[in-house]
Amino acid sequence: MQVENLTIDSVREGLARRAFSAVELATEALRFAGAENGKTNALLEICGERALAAARRVDAGIAAGEPPGPLAGVPVAVKDVILTGGVRTTAGSRLLANYNPPYDATAVIRLEQAGGVIIGKANCDEFAMGSSTENSAFGPVRNPVALDRVPGGSSGGSAASVAQGTSVVALGSDTGGSIRQPASFCGVVGVTPTYGRVSRYGLIAFASSLDHIGPFARNVKDAARLLGVIAGRDPADSTSAAAPVPDYLSQLDAGVSGLRIGLPVEYFKGLASETGDLIAKGIEVLGRLGCKVREISLPATEYAIACYYIIATAEASSNLARFDGVRYTCRSPESGTLSEMYRNTRGEGFGAECKRRIMLGTYVLSAGYYDAYYLKAQRVRHLIAQDFQRALAEVDALVTPVSPFPAFKLGEKLADPLEMYLSDIYTITCDLAGIPGLSVPCGRTAQGLPVGMQILAKHFDEPLMFRLAHAFEQAGGVEG
Repeated sequence: MQVENLTIDSVREGLARRAFSAVELATEALRFAGAENGKTNALLEICGERALAAARRVDAGIAAGEPPGPLAGVPVAVKDVILTGGVRTTAGSRLLANYNPPYDATAVIRLEQAGGVIIGKANCDEFAMGSSTENSAFGPVRNPVALDRVPGGSSGGSAASVAQGTSVVALGSDTGGSIRQPASFCGVVGVTPTYGRVSRYGLIAFASSLDHIGPFARNVKDAARLLGVIAGRDPADSTSAAAPVPDYLSQLDAGVSGLRIGLPVEYFKGLASETGDLIAKGIEVLGRLGCKVREISLPATEYAIACYYIIATAEASSNLARFDGVRYTCRSPESGTLSEMYRNTRGEGFGAECKRRIMLGTYVLSAGYYDAYYLKAQRVRHLIAQDFQRALAEVDALVTPVSPFPAFKLGEKLADPLEMYLSDIYTITCDLAGIPGLSVPCGRTAQGLPVGMQILAKHFDEPLMFRLAHAFEQAGGVEG
């Protein structure tokens, strides 16, 4: 079997035909991951024992005549900010280099209950802070499409694993575009669900009001199936929504003719020419499918970058205070006093990007600056959410670019943090408003670099978002 080309459906069909067992598939997936991972550094940990134990449970269930779960036997990668009990979870940081969590995240529990087989933990920017997965303490991830380029971030390891074939699907986290942007850069599907749609219990927090867990896959159907498995109310997470989880697959083929699509004019400025051309071709495909396309405006967009980086860093400053050397982190041995222990542990443990964001967040929360920065940013966030509410009352969905440019070269933007931050300019508004967003492949540049098209929808309207992306995918995208 060629594990790098498998989908959820092909795994399910292979198990049903007895073409292979779940253990045989897991064994081959582990072998392939071990052989190929060195090219990209997408996986920090390959979970051999856990994967084979999960595969044996799947085979035993099938042998007993039990219906296989929706992910039965499917190799999955899990971003290393999502806790896996007994399996090292580092968040890409030296501070957690030896941390073995005592419990599983809710998303991981649901994934394995559905028959998923966790092959490995995916590399990421430290504490999910970055747009390129170059900020990991364990080395950068390389884009499998072009090894001299970044896979995007912070969920670059998850996206690269799916694109490389070392997993069939993967879980990532998104705070300001960390699922959709790497999906675009690696040429896969990435989904940021509505805030609260998926439990955050067991997700190492970056910015609690912005963090989401979501799926990566090679096609829209697989992404929809995986979201259906992990979504739903969780008593362990008070921010998880009680809204019922629909059958995302049942509406995929319902057609899109007559859907009203809005194009926010603010999102089409400053695009690299090839990116803009490919998105324009993608919009033409939607028009040929019968969608009614028109321009709209989201006027508060120009303030989004400043708003996001004030709110996100403020929450990060608070959340990362717990990593101090007292409890479950590594501890600096060069400490004579308690204050030295705090200072040295955090100084040695955090990387440059984490320190930058902690300092910025502490500053905007400090006395005398809270009203001028943080409170004002929260007001702007409300304006951004109102923009989307008004726009999505007039149209069914919004279509935009994911990034102003395709994957850039490793090291290209490290010296200019602001330039790096601007790579998220089209994705952060979705997180600020809490609405769902999706990146679907929309062709490749002349250099062969993937470009993603972003689809945004109303709160909890993932079914429409999936339906639109699936219709575009089935039409062949811009290459159809």
